[in-house]
Amino acid sequence: MKGKDHLGSIHAFIVTAQLGSFTAAAERLRLTRSAVAKSVSRLEEGLGLKLFHRSTRRLSLTVDGEFYLCRCKEAFGILENAEAVLTEHLEKLSGRLRVDLPAAFGRQRVLPLLLEISQQHPSLSLAVTFSERFIDLIEEGVDFVVRIGELKDSSELIVRPLTTQKLVICAAPDYLARCGEPQSIEEIQLHQCLLGFRKDQAVIWYLKQPNGQAYYYTPPVGHEYGDGDALLAAALAGQGLCQLPQWLVGDDLAQGKLVEVLSQYSGYEIPIYILWPKSSHMLPKIRYTIDYLLQKAQNGVFD
Repeated sequence: MKGKDHLGSIHAFIVTAQLGSFTAAAERLRLTRSAVAKSVSRLEEGLGLKLFHRSTRRLSLTVDGEFYLCRCKEAFGILENAEAVLTEHLEKLSGRLRVDLPAAFGRQRVLPLLLEISQQHPSLSLAVTFSERFIDLIEEGVDFVVRIGELKDSSELIVRPLTTQKLVICAAPDYLARCGEPQSIEEIQLHQCLLGFRKDQAVIWYLKQPNGQAYYYTPPVGHEYGDGDALLAAALAGQGLCQLPQWLVGDDLAQGKLVEVLSQYSGYEIPIYILWPKSSHMLPKIRYTIDYLLQKAQNGVFD
């Protein structure tokens, strides 16, 4: 087995090994499960050894398979690097750019900039998803992510600060008319609070005291919502107090649709980062897009 078919079989093997099943690999490669399984079988026949232990319930690498996977990934990395070096002088950005963004911030602040890039470079294909979870960028084939808040282990990633978001506590005027305006942190316990949803994890509010010190407060659980857009909608509907970033509620505060409360505790800033996998060479489409977002951040677009 030689040439393109051989490289295709190796690629199918790598993806199957990373995802742990022929079905998942087929979905990623946009092939049938049968085609992926046959491709890997041909590779095994050509090598004269088994790369996977197969059972009805699971697929796992043999010792030979683990060794081969390591060497194949190294080889493909060299090929990708060579391709990038040969094409990086081209101004025309092309190919698929896979990005994962936080829901509200991503839709409202980052996506419009990605659309600007897409309009300027029609050969660039965007694949944008929205989530808050910490994902394995390499395993899921993501070029870069934007994440809000303190990061988990990011030793395998390159991290760059993008901006920060200032937090305020606010509520709709009709809610405050019904329930009163809290005058102290302790009085929050008497109110209905709107919180972001976190599975098996308490949600805290980040407060900044007048002396500049951070203060972490766990509000009483009222309604819970999965992202900032839903929290904002609930606050505007008069469901209770919420803590949201200034960039999200600024217009509603200015128009009187929301009212800031406990302003002496406002101003806590949460960092927002761009993260991407460490590699010996960045593809031009990734470098250009990240540089574009960082430059926009320096110009105050996210403020």
